[in-house]
Amino acid sequence: MSRPLHRGVPAIRVTSSSNGLLDSQVKEQIEKEELDRNQSSHRFPFWSLFSDNSPLTKYDATDNGFASDPFIVGTPRSRHRLTILLLKSSLVVIVILALTGSFWWTLSISTSSRGHIFHSSRRLQEQLVSDLWDIGELSFGTSRMKEIEFCPGELENYIPCFNVSENLDSGFSDGNEYDRVCRQGSRQNCLVLPPMNYKIPLRWPTGRYIIWVANVKITGQEVFTSGSLTKRMMMLEEEQISFRSASLMFDGVEDYSHQIAEMIGLRNESNFIQAGIRTILDIGCGYGSFGAHLFSEQILTICIANYESSGSQVQLTLERGLPAMIGSFSSKQLPHPSLSFDLLHCARCGIDWDKNDGSFLIEVDRVLRPGGYFVWTSPLINVQSSLRNKEKQKRWNFVRDFAENLCWELMSQQDETVVWKKTSKKTCYNSRISGSGPSICSKVQDVEFPYYRPLQNCIGGMHSRRWVPIEERATWPSRSNLNPSELALYGLHLDELNEDTANYRIIVRNYWSLLSPLIFSDHPKRPGDEDPSPPYNMLRNVLDMNARYGGLNAALLEARKSVWVMNVVPTTGPKYLPLILDRGYFGVLHDWCEAFPTYPRTYDMVHAEGLLSLESSQHWRCTMLDIFTEIDRMLRPEGWIIIRDAALLIDSARVLTRRLKWEARVIEIESNNDERLLICQKPFFKRQPS
Repeated sequence: MSRPLHRGVPAIRVTSSSNGLLDSQVKEQIEKEELDRNQSSHRFPFWSLFSDNSPLTKYDATDNGFASDPFIVGTPRSRHRLTILLLKSSLVVIVILALTGSFWWTLSISTSSRGHIFHSSRRLQEQLVSDLWDIGELSFGTSRMKEIEFCPGELENYIPCFNVSENLDSGFSDGNEYDRVCRQGSRQNCLVLPPMNYKIPLRWPTGRYIIWVANVKITGQEVFTSGSLTKRMMMLEEEQISFRSASLMFDGVEDYSHQIAEMIGLRNESNFIQAGIRTILDIGCGYGSFGAHLFSEQILTICIANYESSGSQVQLTLERGLPAMIGSFSSKQLPHPSLSFDLLHCARCGIDWDKNDGSFLIEVDRVLRPGGYFVWTSPLINVQSSLRNKEKQKRWNFVRDFAENLCWELMSQQDETVVWKKTSKKTCYNSRISGSGPSICSKVQDVEFPYYRPLQNCIGGMHSRRWVPIEERATWPSRSNLNPSELALYGLHLDELNEDTANYRIIVRNYWSLLSPLIFSDHPKRPGDEDPSPPYNMLRNVLDMNARYGGLNAALLEARKSVWVMNVVPTTGPKYLPLILDRGYFGVLHDWCEAFPTYPRTYDMVHAEGLLSLESSQHWRCTMLDIFTEIDRMLRPEGWIIIRDAALLIDSARVLTRRLKWEARVIEIESNNDERLLICQKPFFKRQPS
């Protein structure tokens, strides 16, 4: 793979001619001063073009001590300075012409489908652009060009905003110490290195069943003593953890999924789609085996679990190439809109649903769509066990009665598993006995886009215009193409969504054309991989930092790329997250001036279109470098960053890539001269033994 080279350029020396009208003594003094200034400008050539910091000579001041006008015609000094100014101006014009002319030679991404984006002169053009950038970077001085240092080894799994010890010191308790708390100055300005024996994850689908032990923080004891069903399915094999479907334990998840389908009234889990189930929120997911099994049925299952310093459910699930993020029910609402998921699942997830006056169940109800299902598996549900234990019976009775007051229908109860169905009719809430359950939230309380707000004690989502039962929605994959009446809820027309989809078809095709030769020239085959079939399975975990309507997600699936996308809608941008969720994708609300709730090294590609423009319109609440260091933390070694934005912002971003040690290319967009594309790759820096 060709790499952009970064070479220095000769310094530009600005000199002046002597003036024959001066006597020899003055001439020698002026030449000496000019020589000193030229030596200084040799070090910082761009500074010499725009400023003159040399001390005043006797020709620069009048007798009263005030500087005279350097451009008074007729004085020798004025002619001398005018000559220097002309030389400086000429040099500025030359550099501007060089930069302008060179950018016409850079690569372009065509909006047509021809895809002729690799020209024979590409490497020469990239070298020219890189050299010109080096000239520009000199103008920032050495302090701006200093590379960011690596974090200490103990921060290899560092997640800002999740600091249990600080939370305990601040008085958090009863599980709240695992909450997300973004304190001022909690972000470390360093680059997180991978563990000592880190290896590039195996490509999908092999990576779904096998991960490298060194890539995650887990002990053998944690593997063999894991409590949940999906955790017990792991097998430790030398350097690997195996989740092979050939194991006898895997039949437990298959049988369990089949049981849930039957309890809902379906033949098996392959009928989930027909029942209107597409998106599942798996609370305390173990290590993601429930979602991994349903993936083949086109069911999108996202795992959320508490932050864990070791043996993390989220970290292992992401390492397998499955959707996951850190999330907690302990005290705050999830960063998802109301009415977001078709089914919520909790199999021994560690949440005491009878605690906190039922507010955890109220939060489940808020994010659950009308007609959706809540599946709970717990020893507490076992009837025989509860009869022998009065405390268990009391707790079970509370959850059962509270669910009834939420207008949930108890569909089935078998062994340790129970299935409820949320009502599809709003009239149910008015028919309840007065005072028998939580009240309905007022319009002020019923915020559709909560961002880690405190848990509410009232029923949310009732004022949403998106109250549509899952059985009345189009089934997947037709759901991804919303009809005009559904789009009208978001103030959009069908033409706008179609145009966005068409644009991203071209964008994805061009991205793949750019990345495929680079990836497969560097890594045609990794140890343990089967022969890849490029460019189908070269990426798996994708993060879209400014997802808008979910167009990138839609185009990737339409192109049959075996990826899943974490669609992020910034808190400062248009609130289209409900639209993304209604299309059958997964998404989350997030403030990019804060750390994203995930572990380091969890995404293969990070995409950001228009994010820098969005943040600059907010007067840069945080720096571009803050955002980029967070991208570096989330990105796997050898992962890719694609940023599309305004030309000036891309120019600034390109300067920062060297500080982050990224390999970068700037590419012109043929259809839009005001925008540019920045494609970067994060190198694989291996930790050295201490």
